Amino acid sequence: MVHSQRGHRNSARLDKSALANLRHGLRGDVICPEDAGYDAARRVFNHMIDRYPAAILSCADDDDVSRSIDFAYLNELPIAVRGGGHSAAGHSTCDGGIVIDLSPMKRVEVDPTNRIARAGAGLTLGELDQVTQQHGLATPLGIASITGIAGLTLGGGVGWLNGKHGLTCDNVVSFKIVTADGRKLQAGPGENAELYWALRGGGGNFGVVTSFEYRLHRVGPVYGGMVIHPLDRARDVLRFYREFAASSPDELSTLASLGTSPDGDPIIVVSSCYSGPIEDGERLLKPLREFGRPLLDGVGLQEYVELQNMKDGGFPHGNQHYWKSGFLYEISDDAIEVLIDSARTRPSPLTGIGLQHVHGAAARVDPEATAFAHRNEYFDCPALTQWRDPAEAEPNIQWARDHWNAMKQHFGQGIYVNNLGEDGVDQVQAAYGANYHRLAQIKSRYDPENLFRLNQNIEPAPAG
Repeated sequence: MVHSQRGHRNSARLDKSALANLRHGLRGDVICPEDAGYDAARRVFNHMIDRYPAAILSCADDDDVSRSIDFAYLNELPIAVRGGGHSAAGHSTCDGGIVIDLSPMKRVEVDPTNRIARAGAGLTLGELDQVTQQHGLATPLGIASITGIAGLTLGGGVGWLNGKHGLTCDNVVSFKIVTADGRKLQAGPGENAELYWALRGGGGNFGVVTSFEYRLHRVGPVYGGMVIHPLDRARDVLRFYREFAASSPDELSTLASLGTSPDGDPIIVVSSCYSGPIEDGERLLKPLREFGRPLLDGVGLQEYVELQNMKDGGFPHGNQHYWKSGFLYEISDDAIEVLIDSARTRPSPLTGIGLQHVHGAAARVDPEATAFAHRNEYFDCPALTQWRDPAEAEPNIQWARDHWNAMKQHFGQGIYVNNLGEDGVDQVQAAYGANYHRLAQIKSRYDPENLFRLNQNIEPAPAG
């Protein structure tokens, strides 16, 4: 494909007449600083991100998205793209630019016979799960229902079904996308195949994805939940967890986390989801439930959407966030000591450290088959720093950086794209791994001017 040329940029300033024309041309809304709903509309999940876009374009369809891209380009304005607005790094908003807001685009169509779902980019995980589960079906998504499907999918998507059915991006049949030159394309195995490859893990670098076609799987009630221990038993629990996870079949996905109970007590939690026959789940999770003397054993039979909501309470609205992350290929005794020390010294009880097991089907894909390159078994290990008072930002951010520096010697190559924050170019390249240079070539064809740069950015490869 040859990128169509736009010609020279128009240097016209954003003015009221330009906005009036835009309002007239969009089916959705245009929200500007003088409008009553602006302050609410500009807010995103991470309240540490406090930015003031020139306009928020609430798009109703692909045509609205295409017009919005053209408008931003002609007025030389930066573009931020918002699906669920869940980017902890703040990529879904900007200062002085245009926010293309996809949140109104929530249409869902389920074909239960062919096990396909067509989902608008404004949906959250919970909204999509609610519809697909009416048919006893699901596609692999994340672990918090408040997350938007768009950013999650484009960055890979690690969730409770990763061992059995792979990552979210592995289950995308096709994408609808509006590219930098305003074209509306379909990307799938037989159409724009190179773009289809790039969108499965390459982030929002290639245009605005407006809808996804997902492959669905039979997912009925699952067996799982949380087992909670006090933090002073974390050393034994984590040693047990590394052996337990290592022996887990594809159907069993697990996540260990160090955090705080609702009563304010430091705890370690091992969460699980078994998506196979219930009697096998009961047998496989029995050692986890009987290990030590847990404060709470919440493992049992539950609906899949209930399990997907399990972590939502850990991310209350209005918090400030700062994330640092890496991959652990081995939970060594030395790494355990660092994790425990960091958990004990957290400035905020809202902060947690996770160890999410990536294995099975997700780890058996050829690293070159999709843009998501990290196809081996590991633990995604993010420090999800949270606090409420803006005055507490400095000690919390410093704690996260100190924790990451202490863990750095234990981390292996790579980092999960969706956990990137302020990280530099070296970390961005590590997130895309061996596929970075191929992605840069594709970027140069679909977005040679790097119009879509407010993301985990891949710079276009130089011409030639």
